[in-house]
Amino acid sequence: MDSVPLGVAVNRLLTRTELPPKKWAQALTRILGTDEWRDAFYSRQVEHTLFGDEEVRTKETDFGKIGRYFVERLKTVFAAVANNPLPLRNSRNIPLYLLCFAAGNPRAASTALKIAQSILRA
Repeated sequence: MDSVPLGVAVNRLLTRTELPPKKWAQALTRILGTDEWRDAFYSRQVEHTLFGDEEVRTKETDFGKIGRYFVERLKTVFAAVANNPLPLRNSRNIPLYLLCFAAGNPRAASTALKIAQSILRA
C-alpha cells in the first residue's frame, strides 16, 4: 500500500455490504491504530431471514467522514491538530490525499496551528 494514498487505501479496503475480509480488516486496524473503525464506518442492521435474525453491516462513509476520523485519531496523539484538512484532488476532482496538520510540541502548538489553518484554507 506504499504507492496508494492513505485515504484512498482506507476507502478501497472498506467493502460496501459487509465488513472487509480478515486480512483487510487487520490492515485497517494497523493503519488506523484501533478497530473502532468498524463502528465509525459501518452501520448495524438486523435483517429477518428464514433462518432467524442476522446482523448486517453496511458501509456508511465517504472520503469526508474518513478524513474527520483521521483528524480525531490524530488528536489522540498530538498536542494540536488542525480541524480543516485540505483534500487534494486529481484532474477529475476525485479526492486522493488529505493534507492534515498536527503539532507535537505543546508550547508551540497554538502558533503552529494558526499558521497551518491559514495555509489549509487556501
